[in-house]
Amino acid sequence: MAPLFPGFVALSASLSALVPSLEQGFNASSIAKVRTNLLDIASASWELGTAAQALTELSWPALSVFNTSAFPPSSRLSGSAIPTDVLNIANKTVSAKPADSLPLIPNQGSAADPASIGVAVLLANWTRTDTRNSAFADAASGQLEYLLDHAPRSPTGAISHRANEVQLWADFVYMVPPFIAYYGALEGGVGGRTLLQTAYDQIRLYRDALKDESGLWRHITLGSFQDNTHWATGNAWAAAGMLRVLSTLNHSSVARQFTSHQANLTEWIDEILDASWAHQTSTGALLNVIDNSTSFVDTASTALLASVTYRMAVFKNETSRIPVADRAFGLIRRSVDTNGWLQNVVNPITFHDPLPAGEHSPEGQAFVLLLQASWRAFSDYIKRTRRT
Repeated sequence: MAPLFPGFVALSASLSALVPSLEQGFNASSIAKVRTNLLDIASASWELGTAAQALTELSWPALSVFNTSAFPPSSRLSGSAIPTDVLNIANKTVSAKPADSLPLIPNQGSAADPASIGVAVLLANWTRTDTRNSAFADAASGQLEYLLDHAPRSPTGAISHRANEVQLWADFVYMVPPFIAYYGALEGGVGGRTLLQTAYDQIRLYRDALKDESGLWRHITLGSFQDNTHWATGNAWAAAGMLRVLSTLNHSSVARQFTSHQANLTEWIDEILDASWAHQTSTGALLNVIDNSTSFVDTASTALLASVTYRMAVFKNETSRIPVADRAFGLIRRSVDTNGWLQNVVNPITFHDPLPAGEHSPEGQAFVLLLQASWRAFSDYIKRTRRT
């Protein structure tokens, strides 16, 4: 279907004249090593979900929500068009799920993280060859039921990130709303529109709870502990999750009914990008706590926010942030070693410590793939425009 949001207009002369550096992206050998390493070490629910999304965007972009014909995805895939690695994650998850568990992976502590695999499960259901097999559909609907009817909620109605108490984390925005929105876009009808509205509402409620006047989001609020810092990865999770929902709305069959929602999401993503890049260091990096000059460099969040920046440049037909994204990409290229490991990353479990030497971050590896995919999409879009 034709794009329905003003962001997707013919590129202006200013954008068509912008030529990304041909040296900016990773070569095939380097990105293959990053990919292999990611698949080797991803094991936690959010790591698998983020890996599935990164692999889809990198290797099977036609199945990504960023594709203008994303809904519905093709149900007849063959050969290299089959998203093998993504379907493997979905298959292993559904096969291991206990029959009495609503979440895709039980006993995670997080009410949100298992849902990050939900898009992969829905894609597996949509593209399955045995139409009598309802395992993927049942698993996805169980995960949705858990989120909507069983997970704790805040007094405002925000679904809790944690399962044993009401606690809101910025990370939630990447884990849950994209799954709910994708489910709604596939379902269609009144039920589908309700789910698309729910995905948007959850983002709105989280923004209300976590955004500060600066435009940056605090990491964690409510519950037994809080993290009031502007954690870079938390802001990156929030911006990237909103971007996925924005694109899902834009490419859904009911996009015209959600134009104001798309405008708000665009504004909210811009808030984070502008407030974050205002603190970019001379090396191209973001600090682990974005606005704390004593914090350490974190390449993981830098990669994810740069990926959002490239995608938003295409969406908005606006390139003012591309220089900062290019500087960030330059840093990431220098930070991936010859074995394909991203260096100088935060410990994703403790939030405020660098990862010890010799250890690696699965989400950081995935963020490199997301960055490569986003930069490639931006570059391809400009090249196509220059030919018209």
